[in-house]
Amino acid sequence: METILFDFSEKADVSDWQIVNDNVMGGRSNSKLLINDAGNGVFTGTISLENNGGFASTRYNTGTYPVLPNQTIKIRLKGDGQRYQFRVKNDKRAYWSYIQYFDTSGDWETVTIALGAMYPTYRGRRLEAPNFAENQIEELGFLIGNKKEATFALEIDYVAID
Repeated sequence: METILFDFSEKADVSDWQIVNDNVMGGRSNSKLLINDAGNGVFTGTISLENNGGFASTRYNTGTYPVLPNQTIKIRLKGDGQRYQFRVKNDKRAYWSYIQYFDTSGDWETVTIALGAMYPTYRGRRLEAPNFAENQIEELGFLIGNKKEATFALEIDYVAID
């Protein structure tokens, strides 16, 4: 049974979504998350490689949400043809995230990501540790960092777990 983790709508409060861009390390990328007139979340911005930059991200503290590693995340979205990362943390204080890349087509689609296929990374480097095998998530998010300068827009309807 699918459960909505976050439903973007005209009434959604996105103030709890935090923006974290490469400027935390001196970069010049920028991004924002807003609700558009259609009631969808739009993660949008510009990636700059200046000052060794190159990424933009947004994250959301889900609270402690129980999961099983064999569950899947389903994201209804419309991308811009670029590649993004979906990210989760089982402990919001952890320095690493579990990630999975997904490509976007430019059309509305549902991206399905198996939690157990998500692997741990820190600062863009894969860690020598097992894939996601936890019993909870506390944070989810999106990141773009394709090693090129670009503008981007990822329109999101909802994030669910099945």
